[in-house]
Amino acid sequence: MGSPGMNFPNSEFKPLDPEEFRRQAHQMVDFIADYYNKIASYPVLSQVQPGYLLAQLPQNAPYLPESLDTILKDITNSIIPGMTHWLSPNFFAFFPATVSTAAFLGEMLCTSFNSVGFNWLASPAATELEMVVIDWLANMLKLPKSFMFSGTGGGVIQGTTSEAILVTLAAARDRALDFIGSENIKKLVVYSSDQTHSTFMKASKLVGISPKNIRSIPTYLDSCFSLSPVLLRRAVDADVASGLVPLYLCATVGTTSTTAVDLLGPLADVAKDYGIWVHVDAAYGGSACICPEFRHYLNGVERVDSISLSPHKWLLSYLDCCCLWVKQPGLLVKALSTNPEYLRNKPSDCDSVVDYKDWQVGTGRRFKSLRLWLVIRNYGVANLQNHIRSDIRLAKIFEGLLKV
Repeated sequence: MGSPGMNFPNSEFKPLDPEEFRRQAHQMVDFIADYYNKIASYPVLSQVQPGYLLAQLPQNAPYLPESLDTILKDITNSIIPGMTHWLSPNFFAFFPATVSTAAFLGEMLCTSFNSVGFNWLASPAATELEMVVIDWLANMLKLPKSFMFSGTGGGVIQGTTSEAILVTLAAARDRALDFIGSENIKKLVVYSSDQTHSTFMKASKLVGISPKNIRSIPTYLDSCFSLSPVLLRRAVDADVASGLVPLYLCATVGTTSTTAVDLLGPLADVAKDYGIWVHVDAAYGGSACICPEFRHYLNGVERVDSISLSPHKWLLSYLDCCCLWVKQPGLLVKALSTNPEYLRNKPSDCDSVVDYKDWQVGTGRRFKSLRLWLVIRNYGVANLQNHIRSDIRLAKIFEGLLKV
């Protein structure tokens, strides 16, 4: 027997009691709101040294439960000092990590339902809401019907651009290997500019592209660092002459280093001549194209094979949220589908539904569309456009100050 007053685990332990959840959730919301109120007072970049947290926290998990008050004190004293505060108004690194009340509420719903919507039957609402909201955003961007469920294509919410590039590369690879034979995979070549995100090289390696066949074409200041169709054609011609097979081009609308925009139409001209899959990484800059005055940056998109855009970068959604549209969803499904007995069901077997497990790398998936749905409904297209325009006005002011 233990000593009097010792806390023993509750034999009627309830991991989710609605009333206890209500109490602790209110406490947590207050904590988060206070964090947002005080965030500007914290140094943006953490001042701690490597290993600081390992020295502060115990080596073993607690055997007996600890109160939320105690845990929140440790978050205040140990966790927050070791954070880089992406939401601080003084944060100017990497990319803008935009957030909003609507997206937070959507994340709460997503977590509360704990829907694991790998196929339609597992959660019809999760699948169909994603189809609806992905078409909503496509309409906001004025994408052609060939990318929409209401047309001949379709879309999916991936985690990040890395995943969007990876799955489209897999689809392009398998399409090409159907013609040239899988034994010729080492002949496949992929193309991008030297401004393209580094994830392109990683994804290319993951799908089996030889590192020596990953082309990074140089860009120059006089063209605002956009990819030259002339240099692309020159590189492709050289590869064809060497007996290689051009596979995939990753164009960018808003590069990470310079926000360069590749001209999609002229690049598509080159790609068409060689049967190259063209993917547009519009992770950052593409969001601006919901405003009519910036839509021209997507001119030529009707001639590409896929496009991705990340609302977690400029459309008030929390990480992770990357929307991918493809003209031929069947190519994704063919490359990524699995059909074990335990997932088989009549709607799927009849091909009457979308099973998103076949559009992504993993099987399980969250109800991510709730976040984007709440953002669009809660703010409307007009306010989202105003948000983009406000940021661009601020950027122009900053540009003017630099020129003074």
